[in-house]
Amino acid sequence: MYRDLTRGSISRSLILFALPMIAGNLLQQFYNIADTLIVGRALGSGALAAGGSAYTLMTFLNSIFLGLSMGAGALFSIYRGRDDERSLRLGIVHAFGLILGVTLLLNAAVYLFLEPILCFLRTPESVAPGMREYLRIIFVGLLATSLYNYLSCLLRALGNSTVPLVFLAVSALLNVGLDLIFVLVFHWGIAGAAWATVLAQWVSGVGMLGYFLTKCKHLLPKKSELHYERCILHEILQLSALTCVQQSIMNLGILMVQGLVNSFGPIVMAAFAAAVKIDAFAYMPVQDFGNAFSVFVAQNFSAGKKDRIRAGMKSDGISVAGFCAVISTAVCVFAKTLMQIFVSGSDEVVRTGVQYLWIEGMFYIGIGILFMLYGYYRAVSRPGVSVVLTVISLGTRVMLAYTLSAV
Repeated sequence: MYRDLTRGSISRSLILFALPMIAGNLLQQFYNIADTLIVGRALGSGALAAGGSAYTLMTFLNSIFLGLSMGAGALFSIYRGRDDERSLRLGIVHAFGLILGVTLLLNAAVYLFLEPILCFLRTPESVAPGMREYLRIIFVGLLATSLYNYLSCLLRALGNSTVPLVFLAVSALLNVGLDLIFVLVFHWGIAGAAWATVLAQWVSGVGMLGYFLTKCKHLLPKKSELHYERCILHEILQLSALTCVQQSIMNLGILMVQGLVNSFGPIVMAAFAAAVKIDAFAYMPVQDFGNAFSVFVAQNFSAGKKDRIRAGMKSDGISVAGFCAVISTAVCVFAKTLMQIFVSGSDEVVRTGVQYLWIEGMFYIGIGILFMLYGYYRAVSRPGVSVVLTVISLGTRVMLAYTLSAV
């Protein structure tokens, strides 16, 4: 179902459109957490540290694909708001070619520079072998992840947030099932967790592609339209490049923090690995509110409905603030219980993770406001402002992390 966000109740439209996105990302975090839980419980804190550090790196790499897809998606929403079907079809094929090319180049690069990457992350010798093994396998799924991100952003941009949820649900359940088989039954260790994730990623990516080719034929370009158009590619690059930079800077900052965490040794690495998964699970819904708001703004901006955008900002702001208040309280109250789910037999790891969650959990409302602003400026074709906001917020985070950790 494709939802028109330029008419009807604003609050109802935003919530109904955002709910499948929230459910989808919670599922994605669920199978990330399942990975962490199974690895931490079955293989110990060393494997948990290796997998957690690798997860941060993969989040950074995926942010590049996601940024390109989100930028292209904002443009697709604008085309849909204008009822410009020809530009939409051309944009879809141009964006696909761009993102595919970037994915293949990046996939080759990470294999070539694996050792320098481990050095940059300051990976301890005790953790490096497991992390190296995990990354060599998990990189096989980069193309599938890129494909899924692109097609899900495309469908969401046009008002369909339900289909990506279905394929993600199948992928999540498959990932958890394969984790249990590969790690607990076959005893493949951390490699088993990696293969479970890769196979699940390919199922979701290929599944989305099959759905698009069979059910969305009206979005495929006609033979007469299969040619290069500089203006279309320029519009895609204008939005996608800056959105990609914004997402990459955001996760590069986190990657630099991961390098700092790694310098403290396996105990802190294990605590951070578990706490970051809990943290991401907690604030993911406000990120989806921001993405839903971005599609809402893009459709109404191209339709010239500025009053509706202002009303939507108020409605989304209230929803985000309310959610953040509830989730901040829950994370601070249940921090120890949440950490104990992932870690057994190590009070020091649990204690370190709880300290992180108490501090981080108090500031979720700031994250929620940032995601709203990112979505708004991306939708009104001003992604440069989002980049500036990201540089300021992440630059401050990295600077304070290195400064305060020394104190």
